[in-house]
Amino acid sequence: MASKKLGSWVREQPANALRLDEAWSYSYTVKGETRPASVAVRLGLSNPGAEPWTLAGAALVDSTGEEVELSRWQEAPIPANGAGAVVVGIEGNPQLGYPCTLKLWEAGGPRTVTLGNVTFPVSQKAAP
Repeated sequence: MASKKLGSWVREQPANALRLDEAWSYSYTVKGETRPASVAVRLGLSNPGAEPWTLAGAALVDSTGEEVELSRWQEAPIPANGAGAVVVGIEGNPQLGYPCTLKLWEAGGPRTVTLGNVTFPVSQKAAP
């Protein structure tokens, strides 16, 4: 398993409902393979809004428009004027070109978060 702090090269959209505080990407590649067997992203987010925000769905979209839905985990809604974290990911060798755009949307509402230029670390070198 490898991890990578996504830092300043992740592009936030001005219309995002939440602000990005930190982002980490993770990948796991089976020995001898060149594509990851699973990828995940952990986001620390701040909610400047007046209502709590609950993650309802997430997807990665590559530059060709290929999209995969992600599993998601959120311990608790991100409170109004507060902060929280979400984790999204997928197992099973996603056939995406990187970098990707990460899309998150809330339960029962229109507020979304879109982050561009999301990449994943190489977890190990492929066997020669």
